[in-house]
Amino acid sequence: MAKLLSCVLGPRLYKIYRERDSERVPSGLPETPTSVTNPPSSSWDTYYQPRALEKHADSILALASVFWSISYYSSPFAFFYLYRKGYLSLSKVVPFSHYAGTLLLLLAGVACLRGIGRWTNPQYRQFITILEATHRNQSSENKRQLANYNFDFRSWPVDFHWEEPSSRKESRGGPSRRGVALLRPEPLHRGTADTLLNRVKKLPCQITSYLVAHTLGRRMLYPGSVYLLQKALMPVLLQGQARLVEECNGRRAKLLACDGNEIDTMFVDRRGTAEPQGQKLVICCEGNAGFYEVGCVSTPLEAGYSILGWNHPGFAGSTGVPFPQNEANAMDVVVQFAIHRLGFQPQDIVIYAWSIGGFTATWAAMSYPDISAVILDASFDDLVPLALKVMPDSWRGLVTRTVRQHLNLNNAEQLCRYQGPVLLVRRTKDEIITTTVPEDIMSNRGNDLLLKLLQHRYPRVMAEEGLRVVRQWLEASSQLEEASVYSRWEVEEDWCLSVLRSYQAEHGPDFPWSVGEDMSADGRRQLALFLARKHLHNFEATHCTPLPAQNFQMPWHL
Repeated sequence: MAKLLSCVLGPRLYKIYRERDSERVPSGLPETPTSVTNPPSSSWDTYYQPRALEKHADSILALASVFWSISYYSSPFAFFYLYRKGYLSLSKVVPFSHYAGTLLLLLAGVACLRGIGRWTNPQYRQFITILEATHRNQSSENKRQLANYNFDFRSWPVDFHWEEPSSRKESRGGPSRRGVALLRPEPLHRGTADTLLNRVKKLPCQITSYLVAHTLGRRMLYPGSVYLLQKALMPVLLQGQARLVEECNGRRAKLLACDGNEIDTMFVDRRGTAEPQGQKLVICCEGNAGFYEVGCVSTPLEAGYSILGWNHPGFAGSTGVPFPQNEANAMDVVVQFAIHRLGFQPQDIVIYAWSIGGFTATWAAMSYPDISAVILDASFDDLVPLALKVMPDSWRGLVTRTVRQHLNLNNAEQLCRYQGPVLLVRRTKDEIITTTVPEDIMSNRGNDLLLKLLQHRYPRVMAEEGLRVVRQWLEASSQLEEASVYSRWEVEEDWCLSVLRSYQAEHGPDFPWSVGEDMSADGRRQLALFLARKHLHNFEATHCTPLPAQNFQMPWHL
């Protein structure tokens, strides 16, 4: 009876992975009392085969879940319609509640039938036995056996806690349950007294901004968090996860962030291979509709690096909602997991981000300054110009206020706090982070990210002459045009390198540098072009084209 109840309340099982030879337990070793014998993988197909009763019950419950999601998103319009038609009176609501109660009882009965179908299936009974054993005792053997199953991630046991590092427990300067530290935006109207009257005047605007951010804004910014989209992508995500586990020997883990969100991660270890790049760990930050199962992790993976992919809060197996604070909290526990559980030193960690993932990447670079390098692909400097692009001009004030208060993705500001090597990849046909049309390459916000970084690090070089010549170079949309601008100013790379190395040897590596202060205008132009070319590479593609492995390069450094 206890096993039947476990089958009724247990998670949905999607797939049984092929057991890898490296994970088989030698037959001569005794089993621990809490371990469970794993059946031979050859006896069962790798895709879980539910019995007819479970299959049909699952279909009914999945359909009910989709209808519930549609009802949730359309509820404001439905309530307005019912109110206008007079259906919200007590005489109409009571019968409706009876229908709703009957429907819930029917769905509970379907769930029980599904549990009976699972109970009659030896595959599911084997799985639920292993899951229960792992929850009782998270031994390495139990976790190894559980890793052979892909199931609803909500039932996966937590593998790493944000407070697990001993330094966190002893220090008061680390993150609290309220979250890690973020850079706060300056007030929109500086110098005004924050009196009670001013607060009352601002209250309607603040309430409106809050409602916009938590309804339409968040879902427009992170469409991957919408349940219906995840439901449609589920077969693709399962296939991508199977490839990472079965072909790349990936290890899935659940991390608990300081805000209580559970973060879904995938780690592929290349340290024991012949690839020299495998000693480096690339932490991948996905885009606003990207998942590690099918996202940018494939690029460093094909290039031979160890990778750690993770899903935004609210994406696939991760819980929560993807607001900036939750995003930073998730990134913090991911970096801590890489250092304290996976055993990588910060100097061996590279942060790689695509598109909106640049926010968490720059936050990690700012918060963990010893990280080896940062690579930002198709990213931007600030969210406000891109948000204004897709909204009516009459909403300008509301959009700016909403972004600054609730969705402030200030990538450039965070990146300027980082002292290490940086590489920006600009898509020359990008249709997402341009503020006009894809053909207008100067409206690409990656240009602004580069200019702000160089102006912060080399303010004397990026004076009037240097800024002008870099803008000319950024106008080039092909390698031929880029080389033409570079050769026009006769940039002597050896001279530029010697100047920068001499300054570093004399003044140290910390930015900003005053190099170029006593230099001719021609010298500043040469240095500006040299630095721009070292910090930004062009890739002739649209926003969503995967970056080829040969284009994945480590950033330049002296």
